[in-house]
Amino acid sequence: MAGIGIRLNKIYSKESIFTKLFGFGYSVVVTIAPMLIIIAVIVLMQLVLGFSSLDYVTRELYACTVLYIFIFALLTASPFNAVISRYMSDIIYEEKYEDIAPCFYTGLIMNTIFSFIPALLFCIHEYKVGGVNIWYVFAGFAGYMCLMFTFYIMLYLSICKDYKKISLFYIIGMIVTFLLACILYFFFGVRCDIAMLVGLVVGLFIIAMLEYAQFRQYFKTNSGNYFGVLPYFAKYWQLVVANFFYIFGLYVHNFVFWNTDMKMIVVKSFVCNQPYDMASCLAMFTNITSSVIFLTRVEMYFHDRYKRYSEAVIGGRGMDITRAKQRMFRQLMEEVMTLARVQFIVTTVIFLIAMIILPRLGFGGTTLRIYPCLAAGYYILFLMYAIIIFLYYFNDLAGAVMTSVSFFIATLFFSILATKLPVIWYGIGMVIGAFVGFSIAYYRIRRMEKTLDIHVFCSGSILKKGKGRMPSNLVYERN
Repeated sequence: MAGIGIRLNKIYSKESIFTKLFGFGYSVVVTIAPMLIIIAVIVLMQLVLGFSSLDYVTRELYACTVLYIFIFALLTASPFNAVISRYMSDIIYEEKYEDIAPCFYTGLIMNTIFSFIPALLFCIHEYKVGGVNIWYVFAGFAGYMCLMFTFYIMLYLSICKDYKKISLFYIIGMIVTFLLACILYFFFGVRCDIAMLVGLVVGLFIIAMLEYAQFRQYFKTNSGNYFGVLPYFAKYWQLVVANFFYIFGLYVHNFVFWNTDMKMIVVKSFVCNQPYDMASCLAMFTNITSSVIFLTRVEMYFHDRYKRYSEAVIGGRGMDITRAKQRMFRQLMEEVMTLARVQFIVTTVIFLIAMIILPRLGFGGTTLRIYPCLAAGYYILFLMYAIIIFLYYFNDLAGAVMTSVSFFIATLFFSILATKLPVIWYGIGMVIGAFVGFSIAYYRIRRMEKTLDIHVFCSGSILKKGKGRMPSNLVYERN
């Protein structure tokens, strides 16, 4: 994502309030804008189409359908994306652009199969046991597959750094979603929830098709090397494990509370815990700005220090290498501390505003009692993920696996214990799990600082044998 850093440096080079706001807005566009657009349109449709006037079961069926679409589309995509991203970074470095298209289709087939089978089994259960209309079930299934496809193609388009176009695709798709839902409801008398679900499915489909058209425009040649990416799954299996358990850990505490007395079962198929799920959503959005802050800081400051160290390793003197390493890790620690300080202020302000405003909007009771603990947990979680990104920078895949797996296990274990505690401590599983993961990640990055020279000059090879190149985006590569 170095191209983002160049763009941000140009924006912030002019010292003014406008440029700082513009730079922040640009960072939002390339990070969290698509998610915010979708959420805004879903909320707007509910307000305009009178969603609250529907009966309780109908509203919960729609809410659970949308919830499951987004959660499980993200979960099923997580095992593949990290490895595919690594493979593409290597072939781009080698300028084998014709290998990108076959990698796309191979990964798409794997992702589709992995996503399709469990979704099909669930939909059969929803139709047979839950008695849900077959067309409603199909619409939910189609939305899930379209979103999976959308997430998958975004991985490839991010290579081209065309984040503004990705956001534009989401805007177009969600405009179609809103307009179609209104047309179906006001002109054809379609029930509110069905109109919104059909509109959402069509909007996601349009986003996926626009992304696919853009992909075909960028990558027109095809080498036919459809199996080139498969060895990477064996070679970099740690990326699969680390990414999957991190994503799984994001939701495992929800799954635990889906099995408590507070759970709600809709049409004998969907399971949820409305107060806890809503508190989780609020807590995540309380800390979501950390993604913007982290992207801005890393791309503007750390990436340059990392690049200078890599260049020193290739052709610099020992003194130059040592100095570059010290500056790089000093910058790394500064970025972590800056993220912690700034996000703490942002989280505190948003938390205080939420505690004042949310009760007036109808949120209260159990949700607001769970929210504070989860807000603290997500704050630590995003700090942990920032350090995981740095571990990827230094190819410490073992450290990334240790971090994500320990985060998942600790979150699962302490969330189970939290079900026996008072309501205000329900989120303690996320707090402890994130802190355990953060501690291990921090230990690994400090250990890497002390042993980096050993990895570079003893345990690994800077140049691949027979290739005469430095591995892309990495200081070293293990034998």
